[in-house]
Amino acid sequence: MHLHKLGVNIDHVATLRQARGTKYPDPVFAALIAEQAGSSNITLHIREDRRHAQERDLELLKKTISIKVNLEMAPTADLKGIALHHRPDCCTLVPEKRHEVTTEGGMDLHGGGYTGLKKYIGDLNKAGIEVSLFIDPDERQVSAACKLGAGAVEFNSGRYAEAEHEEQAGVEAEKIRQATVFALSNGLKAHVGHGINYHNVHPLVELGLLEEFNIGHAIVARAVMVGFERAVKEMLELLKSTR
Repeated sequence: MHLHKLGVNIDHVATLRQARGTKYPDPVFAALIAEQAGSSNITLHIREDRRHAQERDLELLKKTISIKVNLEMAPTADLKGIALHHRPDCCTLVPEKRHEVTTEGGMDLHGGGYTGLKKYIGDLNKAGIEVSLFIDPDERQVSAACKLGAGAVEFNSGRYAEAEHEEQAGVEAEKIRQATVFALSNGLKAHVGHGINYHNVHPLVELGLLEEFNIGHAIVARAVMVGFERAVKEMLELLKSTR
């Protein structure tokens, strides 16, 4: 049986807290529940505008949980400083536009807009932080991630999740499969995230190749109805591969 790890993204717990400027619900408490329920890592995204997760959340997470902490962040000088100070286990670098609701696409490592990224990744690696790059499932992007010194890639499953019919979803899942095979053959770890929920996760699990599923919105939305522990456990059940 292929072991699929679940990374629970706690940003949406922080969004709920920030909506009223209260101290609750506490994303770190949610992370503790997720850890006890069996998740392998916790993801939080400190955005440039600090609209949900805050630096203090990262500080408390590092002190509180014993599973992997994955910091999602745009490759800015400000966030590099935060990462080097708090030392999460992993940093997933993502593109970030100020006005988007959530990260809309993968980093285009070909576009030349990321000069200095090799040194940026090198500095994080030197501090013992693994770097994952959030990219679209495309072999050219995987090759570029390799050359930049990343240890992992996280494939953007947004197009798969937004597919309007099964046939289109199948085409997008096949792109993820091919890109994953290519990443693994190049010595990279392969993760997936964006738009994955309880209804569409199964075909990606069936690929039997992806190591880590990073899921946030669907779990937090389910938790509103059934509680956080049950929401995490239900997703973990779905990640059990039959292969």
